[in-house]
Amino acid sequence: MTRQPMKPTDPRIRAYTDEHIRTLLAELHERGRKFGLIFPSATTDKTLDGRVLVRFNTAPASTLLNLLTLLLDVDRERQCGS
Repeated sequence: MTRQPMKPTDPRIRAYTDEHIRTLLAELHERGRKFGLIFPSATTDKTLDGRVLVRFNTAPASTLLNLLTLLLDVDRERQCGS
């Protein structure tokens, strides 16, 4: 089953607080490091219309969640294939 990426306008995004996003950013840093994905300046930015923005050039939190989902999928595939 193919998952669809989360859109910036997805209403579920409003449930994520600044602290939630910071925790997810820490997980992205940890998981991305083994793939050479380093985001040293990635942090939360501001809240716009009830959504926390992530400082990837003010990307929405959905970008963070989609990247994390991709990394988790790769980890799962590696575990199943080993």
